[in-house]
Amino acid sequence: MKSLNEDLKTGQFKQIYLLYGEESYLKKQYKDKLTKAMIPEGDTMNYAYYEGKGINVKEVIDLSETMPFFGERRLIVIENSGFFKNASPELAEYMKDIPETTNFIFVESEIDKRGKLYKAVKDRGRVVELSKQDEHTLLRWILGNIKKEGKKTTESTVRYLLSKCGTDMENLQKEMEKLFCYTLEKDVIEIADIEEICTTQITNQIFEMVSAVAEKKQKKALDLYYDLLALKEPPMRILYLLSRQFRLLMEVKGLAENGYGKKDIAATAGLHPYVAGKYIEQAKAFRMKELRGILEESVEIEERVKTGLLGDVLGVELFIVKYSADRL
Repeated sequence: MKSLNEDLKTGQFKQIYLLYGEESYLKKQYKDKLTKAMIPEGDTMNYAYYEGKGINVKEVIDLSETMPFFGERRLIVIENSGFFKNASPELAEYMKDIPETTNFIFVESEIDKRGKLYKAVKDRGRVVELSKQDEHTLLRWILGNIKKEGKKTTESTVRYLLSKCGTDMENLQKEMEKLFCYTLEKDVIEIADIEEICTTQITNQIFEMVSAVAEKKQKKALDLYYDLLALKEPPMRILYLLSRQFRLLMEVKGLAENGYGKKDIAATAGLHPYVAGKYIEQAKAFRMKELRGILEESVEIEERVKTGLLGDVLGVELFIVKYSADRL
């Protein structure tokens, strides 16, 4: 990202950019910043946008070969094409010798670094991975946004926002906008404001439910379950998310017991580093044998519901009651 910011600052652009990774918010931000910096606003003659699978490569090449119309450059933006996962030899070959007056921006979720197109773009342009940001970066970003709004808050309040709304930057941006509108007349953002206006992500509600089960707080676990039912969440989806959570806890616990650190656990389990830290702590409340038993029970309940032997609402309720009961 540092090199990308330097390009934007100096105005010295590469001919080709590949923005890839899991963080959609950052990909959109940098795609928009590059587009705005390269092409004058309103210049639709020299700007083309392609999205999705099935893009006609020949059409893209023909357009690239066309001289800009009363402009310095022609910009072609291609998003979610799959070109970097599925072989596109014609485009890969073309990237080696595109006209000096043409610039490309590729925006993708997944890439194959062994592919010819990736290698061609890397040789001629700039490849930037925009992955999920760590806790420290998210904290600084949120605090920076709050400061821009002329407001103040504490680090613990921002941590609460993350625990409630998750770590997806696009979602966090939306929640911050709601928060700023709600606190229009206030100088300081407090936890009570977040609690009042921000939406709890279902994955975080499931996390809270598992915590309540671990702490044997049966009433809290059931209250969270009833809240999800009130939000029209299907019981079987709730059971699936609970099972997924316990499966991740088992994986995290196993990795921790084998000496893996938080960073390695996050990478192996496919978790955000901030979330991995929470899972490591939560996993300590369970024995490995207990986690295996919970997963086996969830499979059994699902089978009984599917065969009509048990109602779905009651089945999940019994599951929560059983594992949130005090241990003998």
